[in-house]
Amino acid sequence: MQVVKIRLQQQRGLSSELLKYKGPVHCARTIIHEEGVLGLWAGAAPTVMRNGTNQAAMFTAKNAFDVVLWKKHEGDGRVLQPWQSMISGFLAGTAGPVCTGPFDVVKTRLMAQSRSEGEVRYRGMFHAIRTIFAEEGLLALWKGLLPRLMRIPPGQAIMWAVADQVTGFYERRYLHKTANL
Repeated sequence: MQVVKIRLQQQRGLSSELLKYKGPVHCARTIIHEEGVLGLWAGAAPTVMRNGTNQAAMFTAKNAFDVVLWKKHEGDGRVLQPWQSMISGFLAGTAGPVCTGPFDVVKTRLMAQSRSEGEVRYRGMFHAIRTIFAEEGLLALWKGLLPRLMRIPPGQAIMWAVADQVTGFYERRYLHKTANL
């Protein structure tokens, strides 16, 4: 329900008589009534592209940082210290937002526009990328990067510290035990 969230966020700060949407349920119903059920899925293509690219960039970067910083290779039996995993995870957490900035901007713009108000500004993902680039310049495709970098890398640092420790525990407890049988 990203579309509902973004449409409600657009209204923040408006007086109650200026609000088009009265809440999440009213927003969803209005979108369905004015734009059809598919209106709830506006921006789905760039969302999928963003998420896929983000995961690919993050996992690739995490493995690369583990090798470069700590000489840790996948499947070598070593477990990084939590602080090492946090550093690699934090750095890897920056790769996703940097690589996916354009998809995130396009996703938000497609979700924010209402099809019920006549002509739409962006007809789809590629049209939005071309239009933003032509009208606002290349860097506009990375608008909002700083807030994303303030939010995502710290969370990735914590997530990777935990994930590496759990994986290490599992490998020591179960994989190496069965390898010695």
